[in-house]
Amino acid sequence: MSRRVVFLVFPGFQMLDLTCPLEVFAQADSLFRLDRRRYETEVVAVTAEAVVATDGLAVVPHRTMAEAAELPVDTLVVVGGKGVREVMRDAVYVDWVRGMAAGARRVTSVCSGALLLAATGLLDGRRVATHWSACEELARGFPKVQVETDPIFIRSDPYWTSAGVTAGLDLAMALVEDDFGAEAARRIAKQLVVFVQRSGGQSQFSTQLAAQRPGRDSLREVQGWIADHLDDDLSLPALARRAALSERHFSRVFRAETGMTVAAYVEAVRVEAARRLLESTGEGLERIARSCGFGTVETMHRTFNRAVRVTPGEYRRHFRRGVVVGR
Repeated sequence: MSRRVVFLVFPGFQMLDLTCPLEVFAQADSLFRLDRRRYETEVVAVTAEAVVATDGLAVVPHRTMAEAAELPVDTLVVVGGKGVREVMRDAVYVDWVRGMAAGARRVTSVCSGALLLAATGLLDGRRVATHWSACEELARGFPKVQVETDPIFIRSDPYWTSAGVTAGLDLAMALVEDDFGAEAARRIAKQLVVFVQRSGGQSQFSTQLAAQRPGRDSLREVQGWIADHLDDDLSLPALARRAALSERHFSRVFRAETGMTVAAYVEAVRVEAARRLLESTGEGLERIARSCGFGTVETMHRTFNRAVRVTPGEYRRHFRRGVVVGR
């Protein structure tokens, strides 16, 4: 007997939140159909009309939410997207999700879909993952939910929640593995040319620094200097002198205008630079460590483990762009 997987979409949903996990379940059927069908997937919406995603593409649902509620469901998938902020305040959606969850074996969310799932109260007291940019909003709006900022996905039976966008693929791979074992997941991963399970957490995929752009010209000049002189002395005293400010005043205004301490900002810039070199060049780890201001491979290793949750070597193996790596 196949497992019925129901995807809930709404105006302004994120297309990849739907298609990434949907493709994993489709591959499961494609690879194992000679045996028996594994999953029966369908997309549902409040009406039978096409639903437009944030990228402008439209999806025609298989059923309405009312029709879907009359049938058994194995796994419910709540996708995310900009439109979730509206539907999470709509009792029609909240009550439907709560009702469907009561009869489902598993209830899952992708990306900011956790906001709608949290609105039902079903996630109270549970560890939950969502897109890194929605973590603060989820924690503030639903204080009983234990928001985890870094995991790719979290399993808290019967609820599974995932981080942003393509993390829905990781979530679906884990669901397939839970249903049919590691070999099934490996075969699907090979077909899709993806990892069965990615190392590290969400922090490794945030390529833009979180710092705000400062209003002061002197601070912007210092930021430019930092980026161009990563292997120089970037200590607080040295940078304060460059900004022609006392250390105490420089530290205070830098944090006030960027949202980060000087030390945290310098470390983030160095990590960003090292990640780019690991992704796009074959330079050895020692040279990268020196050029990015870490000094030694050991220091870069410790910093990566703290900031990115993987080692430099693991990061390179997963994300390098077809380069020949030096020794």
